[in-house]
Amino acid sequence: MKYRLIDLLACPICKTFPLQLIVFNKVHAGSSDTIKPCDEYCSYNEKKIADLKSEDIPLDCRGCLQINIVEGILICRSCLRWYPIIEEIPHMLPDDLRKEVEDLGFLTKNKERIPQTILTEGKPFNLSRSI
Repeated sequence: MKYRLIDLLACPICKTFPLQLIVFNKVHAGSSDTIKPCDEYCSYNEKKIADLKSEDIPLDCRGCLQINIVEGILICRSCLRWYPIIEEIPHMLPDDLRKEVEDLGFLTKNKERIPQTILTEGKPFNLSRSI
């Protein structure tokens, strides 16, 4: 998954934008010929594009597009739903299509890197019973 995707994604349940991105593992993917800057939110810099421009912070779109996020988590700050990123793919399924065993395994494996709020209150599954 590219950082650029965060500029296009919203929570599929409550439609909140932008989602919080926490990267666990990323790799350098080589050069990128296509440079399409983000429109509203730069997750590489974790700021709105307008704020970056007003603060005169240079955008490193080429560097950003050379990175693939291999593993991480997307979090909706509004409804506390979370979506794992596994093998570069964000798994943004509706609650009824998610597999509890897989999601709990992901949370357990990465609990040192996931905010406590998600571990105890995250939807659709959390570790509150085992913490």
